[in-house]
Amino acid sequence: MARRLVRPLRGIAERVLLQQQPQPVIFNFTRNYISEMRREAFEENILRLLRYEIRYELEHSPPSQPITKFDSFIIDERPGEQWIKLNKKFGENEEIKVEVTMFDASIPVQKGSDVSAADDVQLHITMIVNVLKGEGNEVLEFVCSAWPNSVEIRKVYMHGKNGIVDQPYVGPPFKELDDELQNSLYDFLETRGISDEFCAFLHQYMKNKDKLEFVRWMERAKSFIEKK
Repeated sequence: MARRLVRPLRGIAERVLLQQQPQPVIFNFTRNYISEMRREAFEENILRLLRYEIRYELEHSPPSQPITKFDSFIIDERPGEQWIKLNKKFGENEEIKVEVTMFDASIPVQKGSDVSAADDVQLHITMIVNVLKGEGNEVLEFVCSAWPNSVEIRKVYMHGKNGIVDQPYVGPPFKELDDELQNSLYDFLETRGISDEFCAFLHQYMKNKDKLEFVRWMERAKSFIEKK
């Protein structure tokens, strides 16, 4: 009786021990291999598309090498960023510093405007002009819109060289100022090179920068994905 019981128990114990032993890793290996193949296929498809887009841009609408000077302004192109800086000396003790964004808005083209009929919208650029004098600590700042063929002043205010206070008084809306004062401030900027022609140049410059940054972005993405 006891002998008959021992044999079945021994068989059960052997099966339990077999189940507890490490199983072959063939299944995991196959699954990992398939996952790796899929990942490589996805990445290769991304690389193929990036290479095509880069080649297309360079063949059909290649960006120009950005210029470093316009009129008497020195241009800091800020590669990889969405804005540029320009600066110049004016007169004996003035410095003009300009910060310009890439295209940040647009409006529909109005009928009868001076904008080319081929354009459906007017692109907008934000432009901040700082005028500094000598060793003084104050800055006269103009916040402007640069349209394709004109400059529009939106705000004029004073602040220190070390930055703007949390809630500076920025005066009334520019268009509420006396017309003669508005015209005088436009003349003030124009004599310092901030003119309609300057805005037209910025739009051409930013169109080229937009192409250039797009190609740079694709090149960086391609290089990252190619890394093993």
